[in-house]
Amino acid sequence: MVLRDAEQQRIPMELVVPGDVVYLSAGSLIPADGLVLSADDLFVSEAALTGEVFPVEKRACGSFEGVQRLGGGQWESASGDQRVLMGTSVRSGYGRVMVLRTGPATALGKLADRLRRPRPETEFERGVRQFGMLLMRVMLLILPAVLAVNMLLARPPVESLLFALALAVGLAPELLPAIITMTLSHGARRMARSGVLVRRLSAIENFGCMDVLCTDKTGTLTVGEVQLRDACDVLGGESGEVLRLACLNALLQSGLKNPLDEALTRAAGKAGVVLAAVERIDEIPWDFTRKRVSVVLGDLRGSGSSGFVMVTKGAFRSVLAVCVAVRRGLECAELSEATRRELEERFAVWSRSGLRVLAVATRDIQERREQYGRGEEQGMCFEGFLLFEDPPKPGAASALRELAERGVRLKMITGDNPLIAVHVAESIGMPVTGVLTGTELNGLSDDVLWHRAISTTVFAEVDPGQKERIIRSLKDSGHVVGYLGDGINDAMALHSADVSISVENAVDVAREAAEIVLLRPDLGILPGGIDEGRRTFANTQKYILTTISANFGNMLSMAVASAALPFLPLLASQILLNNFLSDIPGAAIASDAVDAEWIRRPRRWNMRELSRFMLVFGAVSSVFDLLTFALLLHVFRTGAEEFRTGWFVESLLTELAVALVIRTHLPCYRSRPGRWLTIASLVVACAAVLVPYMPLSRRFGCVPLPPGLLMSLLLLTVAYVAVVELTKRCFFGSGLSGSAEKFE
Repeated sequence: MVLRDAEQQRIPMELVVPGDVVYLSAGSLIPADGLVLSADDLFVSEAALTGEVFPVEKRACGSFEGVQRLGGGQWESASGDQRVLMGTSVRSGYGRVMVLRTGPATALGKLADRLRRPRPETEFERGVRQFGMLLMRVMLLILPAVLAVNMLLARPPVESLLFALALAVGLAPELLPAIITMTLSHGARRMARSGVLVRRLSAIENFGCMDVLCTDKTGTLTVGEVQLRDACDVLGGESGEVLRLACLNALLQSGLKNPLDEALTRAAGKAGVVLAAVERIDEIPWDFTRKRVSVVLGDLRGSGSSGFVMVTKGAFRSVLAVCVAVRRGLECAELSEATRRELEERFAVWSRSGLRVLAVATRDIQERREQYGRGEEQGMCFEGFLLFEDPPKPGAASALRELAERGVRLKMITGDNPLIAVHVAESIGMPVTGVLTGTELNGLSDDVLWHRAISTTVFAEVDPGQKERIIRSLKDSGHVVGYLGDGINDAMALHSADVSISVENAVDVAREAAEIVLLRPDLGILPGGIDEGRRTFANTQKYILTTISANFGNMLSMAVASAALPFLPLLASQILLNNFLSDIPGAAIASDAVDAEWIRRPRRWNMRELSRFMLVFGAVSSVFDLLTFALLLHVFRTGAEEFRTGWFVESLLTELAVALVIRTHLPCYRSRPGRWLTIASLVVACAAVLVPYMPLSRRFGCVPLPPGLLMSLLLLTVAYVAVVELTKRCFFGSGLSGSAEKFE
């Protein structure tokens, strides 16, 4: 219903345009985003966008002319209770709204548009890309130089080119995609057993790298259902009589039941309130002017008399306004100003703690009539209070502690008001170091929000677009951000986070936007999922560290040797065979055991550390390669074929050995490798020693080695393991390793 040509007209929703004035009443679906021009007890259900169960009361923000003159400029300065959003609906009351945004420009339209866009690059994807660029730079430095030197030495061009290409293949961790896929698959299978469904494999490593988890409140930290916390007398003590009166009022009133009435209905079942013995005489229904509902009941006191009792339930101040007495035991005493102030103080304290507070009052009526009017609600006796809350999930507090132990900080992002948000945070033991509302957030630039978002733990009264902006600010500040939500209002934030998490009973939009779905509504399974993510990341890093240390050192040694020797140090076929055999235990790293220290803190890709690691351990590898060259050339005086065979065996043994050493930050003898890694390493080590003696060895340019030379190579391998172990202790013990620490 809109105002067109100075008269009200009913038009299809798609024909509503900016500038239209829309008339709203109970049941109206709001067709666009706009500002409220007038409101008469206008309550709007915004659960579709905010997830909050309680309808929001709207108030007028200005006149038609004022809003028309300022246009969209007034939108940013208007508060949440002055705006209405497309997709929400009117619960009760009347109002007029000036349309400012329609279709794709609305909050709901922007949400749909965001979900159609490609996901932003995550921490895991960024790390893999940067690692590839690092290897490419190294190849572009070494390979042209190797090819140029061989051409200057008048080596055969084809042989020199094949050698250079083999170096590139040897340096590249060609098994990395397979290793990542296998480790992620192992992790996804283990996570499924604990109730975590992975819809996108790459999300597992992001899950482990996560150091900030943002979460919605309703249905995530809380049970998502309003519950009666307590029924109290005027002194604040628990009262069974107040509970009985409130339950009878909720059960016997015939109007539309709200979440508070539904909570009382559930409480009545638990308390055993019986309706059969109570006669309902009449009802004075709820309206948003009085903000209370009354029912007239017969023989409520159980005395068998013909007297009647009016039981009234409603907003605290509305009920208190019609009371002249207060319940003191079995009698009603006069309501003095001092007592009235005490009741107001209790109401204020409970409200500040995030509780929804209603009041209950009664009045004895001697005369029975067919109908009672609103004027009968006077001279009443104040009976007590009803306290409602959306309680925290049972495991929320313990899950929060376990996340903190793993270095993951929790931030609450909710559409509810700050008082309730802070109350929920405190009830689960979440430290509240800062509170930021949606209205305040609108006034912050991106740079200011970048700093505020880090120190703030509770974001309240925010809309879906603001949730996404908070996530982006945290990511821009260098954090790996996860988001946990289950409503339509969470979809944009889920889409933008490094790792998006939802629950099985979430709305379809949220579940489709999520990469990880919790199969049980239990936050306690989150820490286990994070542990699996960190195991997966640890095993991926093990393969990369092994490859870049051994391969880089060997390739650098071959590049130097190709310029100093009168022959190529290894044939292309030998390089590729070496690479193939070393990848067999590399594949077993996917199921390797992981030390507890890898799981204790979040870790992430660190290109600077990887570069240092490659240089330090590559240099150690090259030093032992040079010792191998000296042993082969000057001690045993080998020819080209024996030299290549000896170095083939030595380089393969050292790569197998170094994998077992650098797979852990602990001394290698204190960290037992996984069963499959141990078996694969032993099998390939035996194959490395036996290859020169096999019938097909000539096809790869290998020849049998003298026993003395073979024994010397084995001793050199043992020495290499000892030096790598010592270097590892110095490297990680000196603080050079950034990824071993929590990212700050």
